[in-house]
Amino acid sequence: MKVMLLAFLSAAAIAVLADFALDRAGFSAREVTSGPSVRLD
Repeated sequence: MKVMLLAFLSAAAIAVLADFALDRAGFSAREVTSGPSVRLD
């Protein structure tokens, strides 16, 4: 049971860190899917 809980917590931590890292690197969905004629506020 401890191993499964640790695996769930690890997966959640990896997902949050990956989301933060990709957003900082400019790979957010908003930046990737918008063209130069779209204004992002």
